[in-house]
Amino acid sequence: MKKSITLALVIAMLSGLMTACGAKEGALNYTAPADNADNSGRKSVQMIASEAEYSDSADMAGSSYAEPPYQEEYHGVVESGFMNTLQNPLSTFSADVDTASYANVRRMIQNGEYVNPDAVRLEEMINYFNYDYPEPSDGAPFSVTTEMYDCPWNSENQLFLVGLQAEKLDLSSRPPMNLVFLIDVSGSMYSSDKLPLAQQAVNMLAEQLSADDRISIVTYSGKEEVVLEGASGNDYETISKAVNNLVAGGATAGERGIVMAYEIAQKYFIEGGNNRVLLATDGDLNVGLSSEEELKQLITEKRETGVNLSVLGFGTGNLKDDRLEALADNGNGNYSYIDSLLEAQKVLVREMGGTLFTVAKDVKFQTEFNPEMVESYRLIGYENRTLNAEDFNDDSVDAGEIGAGHTVTALYELVLTDKAKLATSNIELKYQPSEDTPIESELMTISMRYKAPDDDTSQLREYPIKATDCRTSQMGKNLAFASAVTEFGMLVGQRSYAGTSSYEQIVDLCGKTDVQDSYRAEFMELAKLAKSQGVIN
Repeated sequence: MKKSITLALVIAMLSGLMTACGAKEGALNYTAPADNADNSGRKSVQMIASEAEYSDSADMAGSSYAEPPYQEEYHGVVESGFMNTLQNPLSTFSADVDTASYANVRRMIQNGEYVNPDAVRLEEMINYFNYDYPEPSDGAPFSVTTEMYDCPWNSENQLFLVGLQAEKLDLSSRPPMNLVFLIDVSGSMYSSDKLPLAQQAVNMLAEQLSADDRISIVTYSGKEEVVLEGASGNDYETISKAVNNLVAGGATAGERGIVMAYEIAQKYFIEGGNNRVLLATDGDLNVGLSSEEELKQLITEKRETGVNLSVLGFGTGNLKDDRLEALADNGNGNYSYIDSLLEAQKVLVREMGGTLFTVAKDVKFQTEFNPEMVESYRLIGYENRTLNAEDFNDDSVDAGEIGAGHTVTALYELVLTDKAKLATSNIELKYQPSEDTPIESELMTISMRYKAPDDDTSQLREYPIKATDCRTSQMGKNLAFASAVTEFGMLVGQRSYAGTSSYEQIVDLCGKTDVQDSYRAEFMELAKLAKSQGVIN
């Protein structure tokens, strides 16, 4: 439970006294017990990518759980409500493969911090994890899977899942990369969970590069500087030396740094290759272009150069999540939050294909619901990704990118009509027609538009969905785990549609799925920790 703001201020003052001169630019670190701290200075449930054993986190209960006396910035989240199908038959939104929200919320819980509800973006929580969807087989860059079953937190409703599996990339034969690391070295990046962690993350990625790759490093603080330009990817010693010599200090002038990074990327542009800027920052851009709208305008102009963007967020206390999300959304990119070396390994090594290689851009969904079958619906999450209905067919409207090997999952909570309920039951009636016309029996039609990475004209795919085809006799593993993460997100995010969501229900749903995956196992430990702290019931 949240303690009073007064108590939070007392904790802040005590922390300041104990850390003495160690705090820089108002950064406040919530320190963990020594046996639970990793090199990044955060508590960890030991989500080891090598499938190591998980330690019990019960001893972490009782951590301070107070609203933080620092300034992190988030977009406000207005939870989507139910839409009447007759009045609003179309649901239109952009794909999203950002995963920052889950890692950020994990950091808050593991550090015993107050979880800001606006930090919880349900679609990013769900899409942090991979799902067992079939590989593409029809020449498209992805496959589409659907499933429907009783909604766990509201038994009167149905929960509908649509999942995409992007084609995977053989990294042994990948295209050459032209990467420009744009690293924030301002004073706000001083703490161990910021620049030092970013340096280790960059070195980790550098180990995966080859002689065909070109690497540059641009830094910015009070001024921008090209630290390394056009180095061969196999020259790890030179790259590592340049990275390790970086020191934090000064103000944050992000505008010129961004401009210079894109200029360097253009200078070493590889035709047919992967040209990308990787921005590592806490988002505290306080000199030059600092408003979100100005940043969006700048990055929108730069995406036309054919250079994509990956945003890596670091640190606690002054994280400007709203700006980092806006940069990624408008720069044909993705946004990840790096709270540990383990997360850096996930984003930059294990999932390098998805993070760095785009297989489809401007991916849009438009679902038309059949009012004969669906009375009302609610899209779960994607509040910052909704589009106008007319935007779906407008190729000038930007949307999300999907990387190689990514899975994308979206959930709808549905209120079915009596007709649809009858159609999905196992009851056969003698005096009523057993089958409708094909259109009448359809639950919805899911339409998708996407562009090839180097194309400006979208392709359209449509998937008519019958209730009898997607309704399963028991909840599948994909839907079960996505439901568990959704319940967790609704509880920590204090959502009004959480219904009967609970820790016990999360455990039960996870029991229906595969938790051998280390990330899923860590999720269960995180839920257990949140329960012990009173973050969830």
